[in-house]
Amino acid sequence: MNGTTAGLRCRRQTVTVLFVDIVGFTSLVDELDCSDVRDLQVDYFSVVSDRVRAAGGIVEKFIGDAVMAVFGTTGPAAGSAEEIGCAAASAVEAGLRVQEALRGRLLAGRYPVLTRVGLATGDAIVDLEETRDGGYGMVSGSVVSTASRLQAYAPHDTVVVCAATREVTDTAVAYQEMPPVSVAGKAAPVEIWRALHPQVVPAGRSLQACG
Repeated sequence: MNGTTAGLRCRRQTVTVLFVDIVGFTSLVDELDCSDVRDLQVDYFSVVSDRVRAAGGIVEKFIGDAVMAVFGTTGPAAGSAEEIGCAAASAVEAGLRVQEALRGRLLAGRYPVLTRVGLATGDAIVDLEETRDGGYGMVSGSVVSTASRLQAYAPHDTVVVCAATREVTDTAVAYQEMPPVSVAGKAAPVEIWRALHPQVVPAGRSLQACG
């Protein structure tokens, strides 16, 4: 693919990326038969995918026990601040709903799990032809690695977000400030916030309708 073709099929826009994984998954699968691992993954992926799609997001990929989802790719390339914030708030709500659905649940009928979720908002290149989950997919940019790294640093059973996500969702989501974390590849500690719950949404506006 040459640069001209890539320019025609790709566009730059602001998106929110969500990563979720199972705490201690590697140790867990070492103790299970491969058929049990598959049953657990199928159940887990189904729960996560359902909540992501309900909030207007797109499941971009599964990586082992990690799920990457993207919000905001189906909107206009030059989205307004309100549209960017709406997509980001939907992503945060999806993360909270994933953990709510999994809290206390036995995956595959037998395995209790804890998850951690990381979100980041920023510019990315969105490939309009590489589709995932029935919508735009294949996003590229540092926002992807930031979300992945924040997920790895999230305390068990929490949803954490970067400063950009908190800034555009501050009126839609209640947050608790957490100590900055030292993230590989970042020159300075990264500020993070824990998402607690959605704020009251004004009448006539639905977060789930604006992913």
